[in-house]
Amino acid sequence: MATGDALLAVEHLTKNYGNVVALNDVTFTITDGITGILGENGAGKSTAIKILLGLTRPTSGSATVLGQNALESVAVRARVGYMPEHDCLPTQASAAEFLTHMAETSGLPPAMARTRAADTLRHVGLFEERYRAIGGYSTGMKQRVKLGQALVHDPAFVFLDEPTAGLDPAGREEMLALIRKTHREFGISVLFSSHLMADIERTCDRIIVLQGGRLVQSGEVGHFTKETETVFIEVDSNREALIAALEKRGVVVTIDHTGLTIQGPDESVYDHVRDALVEAQAPLRRMAPRRRALTELFEPEPETAEAIGAS
Repeated sequence: MATGDALLAVEHLTKNYGNVVALNDVTFTITDGITGILGENGAGKSTAIKILLGLTRPTSGSATVLGQNALESVAVRARVGYMPEHDCLPTQASAAEFLTHMAETSGLPPAMARTRAADTLRHVGLFEERYRAIGGYSTGMKQRVKLGQALVHDPAFVFLDEPTAGLDPAGREEMLALIRKTHREFGISVLFSSHLMADIERTCDRIIVLQGGRLVQSGEVGHFTKETETVFIEVDSNREALIAALEKRGVVVTIDHTGLTIQGPDESVYDHVRDALVEAQAPLRRMAPRRRALTELFEPEPETAEAIGAS
C-alpha cells in the first residue's frame, strides 16, 4: 500500500450498548505513522479499536483495516497486532513460550516462531528474562510482553490500548521510546489509544480526539502544539511584582500554571520583559516562545492575572 493511502478508515461509525451510545457518527482515516486516539475513560476509544479488530459489530457505519472489513476477513486479522489494556497473560508460562505460541497461532512454522519470539523479546528488552514465568514479572515487564505478542508475527499495523497503564514515569518514558523505535526500525504503523495527553504529545504524529463518543478534533499533533504569538516566563521569586511591572507597560499577562504567558504586538515585548524583570527584581528562570499543549483541548482558558487577583 502506497504511503499516504488510508490504512484504517471509519465512516459514520455508531455503536450503541442498549441505551448507551459508545460511538456517535464518527468518521476518520489513518495513514502510516503513529496516530494517537485520545479521550477520557468512556470516550469510545476501546470500542473503536474493538470494531476495527472485528471483535464487535457496529450498530451502523463502516470500518475497514488495510482496505478490508475485519469482521469479514481472517486474512486482514493476520496482518494486525493488538495490545489489550487489561492484564491477560498466562502467569505460569515463560515469555519465550508465550510469544512462540502466539507466533505459531498467527501461522508461523515452529522453528520460525521460536526465532521470531527471541528477536521480539530482544526488541522489547526482555531477552535476558525470557525463560522466567510471566507471573513473576513486574508491571513494566508484563506491558513489554503484551507489546511483544502484538509484534511477534510482524504485522503491518498494531493497536495499542493504554500501553503505559500502571507504569511509573520512568517506565512510561521507556514504553513510549519503545513504541517510537518500533515504528522507526520496523515500519509498523501504530494506533495508540490513551487518556494521557502528554504521552500522545511526545509519541504521535497525528491525533484523533474523542469525547463522549463523538469526534471533536483531529489532525497533526504539531498543529495543536505549534508556537503561538506569546512568550512563556518562569521566575524564581517576585512574580506578583513582575506582573504589575508588565501590566504597567501595557503587556497582557496570563497566569499559566507555574509561570506567566505574555502577549505583545511585536518583538518590543522582549524589551518590556527585560525592563519589568529589572524593576521587579525577579530572577529569570526560563523564557521561551510558548507552545500550546494538548491538555488545552479539554481545559478552559487560563485565568487572567486580574481574575486571579480578584479571587
